[in-house]
Amino acid sequence: QVQLVESGGGLVQAGGSLRLSCVASGSISGISTMEWYRQIPGKTRDLVASIDHLGSTAYDSPVMDRFTISGDSIKGTVYLQMNDLKPEDTGVYYCRIDSATSRDSYWGQGTQVTVFS
Repeated sequence: QVQLVESGGGLVQAGGSLRLSCVASGSISGISTMEWYRQIPGKTRDLVASIDHLGSTAYDSPVMDRFTISGDSIKGTVYLQMNDLKPEDTGVYYCRIDSATSRDSYWGQGTQVTVFS
């Protein structure tokens, strides 16, 4: 029973930084991509950043040049460094890890990020 455990969320003033962590409690074989999503109540859950097993990254436009995704697809760990945070970054952040071997996707429990001005 693989679980993804998230940490690092919190309350931060605009312009500040947070680092989110996501760690798989068990082994996930054949990881293809790892991602971070965020969701605002009443809104859809949107992709923020992704990294594939070769280290190629992609970002949603609003976080470009402010957020950095990193991780280890062998260990099943993924991180999101968030700098110059803005109120519009507020939401619940979820990590996801995708296995090409099993075609399963695993989700973290979510961690709240609140940015105030």
